[in-house]
Amino acid sequence: MPMTPTTVFAGSPDLASSALGGQALLASDEFFAGKENLLNPAEPVFLEDKYTDLGKWMDGWEPRRRRAPGHDWCIVKLGVPGELVGVDIDTRHFLGNHAPWARIDACLTDADASGEWLRDQADWTCILDQRALDRGGHNVFAVTPVLASHVRLSIYPAGGVARLRVHGRPRPAELMPLERVDLASVLRGGRALATSDMFFSRMDNLLLPEPPATMGQGWETKRSPLPKQDWVIVQLGQVGVLDELVLDTMHFKGNFPESAKVEAIYWPGADPHALTLSQDWIEIVPPTRLKAHQAHSLPVRVEGPWTHLKLTILTDGGVSRMRAFGRAGQARIEPRIAWLNQASEPEFTEALGRCCGSDRWVQGMLEARPFAGPAQLHGESARIWWHLGDGDWLEAFSHHPRIGADLDALRERYGSTASWAEGEQAGAALADEATLKALAEANLAYEERFGHIFIVCASGLSADEMLARLQERLKHNEPAFELRVAAGEQLEITRLRLDKLEVPA
Repeated sequence: MPMTPTTVFAGSPDLASSALGGQALLASDEFFAGKENLLNPAEPVFLEDKYTDLGKWMDGWEPRRRRAPGHDWCIVKLGVPGELVGVDIDTRHFLGNHAPWARIDACLTDADASGEWLRDQADWTCILDQRALDRGGHNVFAVTPVLASHVRLSIYPAGGVARLRVHGRPRPAELMPLERVDLASVLRGGRALATSDMFFSRMDNLLLPEPPATMGQGWETKRSPLPKQDWVIVQLGQVGVLDELVLDTMHFKGNFPESAKVEAIYWPGADPHALTLSQDWIEIVPPTRLKAHQAHSLPVRVEGPWTHLKLTILTDGGVSRMRAFGRAGQARIEPRIAWLNQASEPEFTEALGRCCGSDRWVQGMLEARPFAGPAQLHGESARIWWHLGDGDWLEAFSHHPRIGADLDALRERYGSTASWAEGEQAGAALADEATLKALAEANLAYEERFGHIFIVCASGLSADEMLARLQERLKHNEPAFELRVAAGEQLEITRLRLDKLEVPA
């Protein structure tokens, strides 16, 4: 998808949009075109031959030509308060009549404050100092992060602006105890973080509060000639216990998905990319057949609490809205995670050293404490591992025995992890002599070529399967590529060992 303001600020919706309840409260002037156009979620249009009795019709906000001193301005109430991150002052179709410069101020005050009170008495903070604007296009700026309920757009001295987009992270009021709401709604702080595809319409539309007027106001992926899965990851407005999911295919008739499923995870503050890679998603709505132009109410199998949802559609198509009904809640920390969080540094280092032989990985995990749950434990493990250097990976490899090594020698050399390694290599222990000999010979050839032992997550693999993987990688991989393949196998081993950790008696 081309780079646009909505991709720059992906995961930070336009809080000023009228689709969220944003309102243009007061403007210094709106002679040619009304202030309400600024917040229209639709793209601006130009109708060449359309005029009004006041002059040329324009899809935006345009005050009259200024002859007196001063400048023009417009005060906007955001649909939901939020931490602002950026703006797009869009001048499309305003060419010889665009605003040359603009500034943005913000304030946090009562939702019912009047435009006149905001004009005369509000305590405004500048979040974007005066900037030159290009004519006929997007003008995208990062702003000083601030929690705000209202913004003021000032243009100098006058001119036209088609749209004002104010991107931010919603910060609604906390839920009352036992209050049941749509925790995925933008009005409750929900955010669409990542998606596999949004060719026709954007992922953010899924969480809008009002029903869509057209198919273009939902989330729709491109048509695929082959079976595939498209997905979108949503962060709930706050940690919640869910009881119902609603998937609505309104307006999608010949292009609704065949089926859909929903998974959930508990990982406060997770990065979007880490969530796309996580193996800790839990299915809460099984694959379910969908119908055209219909809201589907689906019970939740595992209520949570959860922080994020992942909607997967099979194979492609469109969904107009996703609702996640539930109540605020907090997860209980399981004993293993609680022990890791409170263990002394020597205890923690000894326990994590059994999982991975890299000293810098262990130190990184120590600094990453506390962990909210298994998903974060695994996620931090991967983040730290992939930011280490080649030498750290080789250090971890050196703590493994060769596949098929003599088990007595294994116990002597790797006492603290020997029992784990035996289980992980159980397939090799059951192999016949011919296979063990072939494994030993292939290991030597591998070490001679790559400079380190062969690493594979061997759990569940037979000796023949291990041998086949070794020979395949030895034959086809270049050393630099193979090092990263081996590092990926080491990470899987580490994950398994983290899950095997036991709380000391």
